[in-house]
Amino acid sequence: MGVVLRLLVTGGAGFIGSNFVRLVLERNPDHQVFVLDKLTYAGNMENLAGMETNPRFRFHQGDICDPEPLGSMLKSGVDAVVNFAAESHVDRSILDASEFARTNIVGTLSLLRASRKSGVGRFLQVSTDEVYGSLGPAGAFTESSPIAPNSPYAASKASADLLVRSYYCTYGYPCLITRCSNNYGPYQFPEKLIPLLVTNAVAGIALPIYGDGLYTRDWIHVHDHCTALERVLERGRPGEVYNIGARQEKTNLEITRLILNVLGKDEGLITFVADRPGHDRRYAIDSSKIEHELGWKPEIPFETGMRQTIDWYLQNTAWVEHVRSGAYRTYYERMYNDRKRMLGEI
Repeated sequence: MGVVLRLLVTGGAGFIGSNFVRLVLERNPDHQVFVLDKLTYAGNMENLAGMETNPRFRFHQGDICDPEPLGSMLKSGVDAVVNFAAESHVDRSILDASEFARTNIVGTLSLLRASRKSGVGRFLQVSTDEVYGSLGPAGAFTESSPIAPNSPYAASKASADLLVRSYYCTYGYPCLITRCSNNYGPYQFPEKLIPLLVTNAVAGIALPIYGDGLYTRDWIHVHDHCTALERVLERGRPGEVYNIGARQEKTNLEITRLILNVLGKDEGLITFVADRPGHDRRYAIDSSKIEHELGWKPEIPFETGMRQTIDWYLQNTAWVEHVRSGAYRTYYERMYNDRKRMLGEI
């Protein structure tokens, strides 16, 4: 980034958020990063292991819907907010959308209000290509594609995007929105497709595949997504939407077979299950705008990134078991509280 920034990263203990925090601290030796995370099932301190000793890093457990922790963190002088905080699992939103509405819509509004009141100079909303709905067999989503969400999760993210847009249009508040394709990489919660398939295959458990397995997504490594976010935060034009993708479309069945092949497992583990309601058939992202306007491009080929990701899960089986069981919480929360007491923060 061109200038030294003090960043507030909400949802920074989640999959993409924690990867972003690590990238920013590694690439920008003068930056400070404050993380606010509610620590729900998918956000955990183990994703940030090693950060606790970095003097440029601070963590606070809190809810973006709660103005008290927001105000206390923003008053310390934050230059930019990057909002990852979200309920994000489609299946969970189908079962009960109430938490999605609360966190993704009400939480984003709370964060916008507090950021504007505190004079934060830049607000980046991290969204998803799912707000666009489903594509036919050809074409790709552009930033001018209509919003047409088909799941409660996607609808909640689309609503948040519209609130962010309204703050720019109504108040002139410097907001930006990014919409990214499907991410994969380290620290992804094991209920998501790729880590679920990897961990099930290793254990010799059936690999559940929705419908015919031909649902298609554009896949991007989380590192490439994070470099794009850094570029948008640094150079993006306020009020704009930037699509982020890697032009690496794969069906769920292709991904499943690749994983089984790398692990030397039999395709007999593939088990087709009843389809998800409202399942979008295909997503594809046209990322020409960010490539041409901001000079960003993805760097990690899918097969290379997948092999690295599979290796990461094979080498971090303890992490998988901890996050599935919630066993990490007691240890890491105690560790952070001890550190805060040493610093006189509590």
